[in-house]
Amino acid sequence: MLSDYDSLRAYCLAKKSTSAGYPFGEGTLVLKVLTKMFALIMENSQPLRMNLKCNPEDAQALRAEHKAIEPGYHMNKEHWNTLILDGSLPDALVAELIDHSYDLVVQGMKKVDRERLSK
Repeated sequence: MLSDYDSLRAYCLAKKSTSAGYPFGEGTLVLKVLTKMFALIMENSQPLRMNLKCNPEDAQALRAEHKAIEPGYHMNKEHWNTLILDGSLPDALVAELIDHSYDLVVQGMKKVDRERLSK
């Protein structure tokens, strides 16, 4: 179930060349692929919240369709969404949005870094 902290963290860390840390301080887990951020989990929020990168057109559509998806908290609101993990978003959608965020970040990397990931 991708609405609890441990499952979210494990799902993200299972992706290739992913790491986790606290560059913004305790309480905000930042997940990176190589050196680029693709997800943040606000550990102390109730319900749990997660920021994910999203292409701008999809970001707007997702916000219109789902009450639990908002513009990215403390992020570029054009490119980031905040998911409120209150149980209303299906696990399959949460997984799809995590995958999309990871893929967008990888696509934006230098060719040499993308090649490192494909090995």
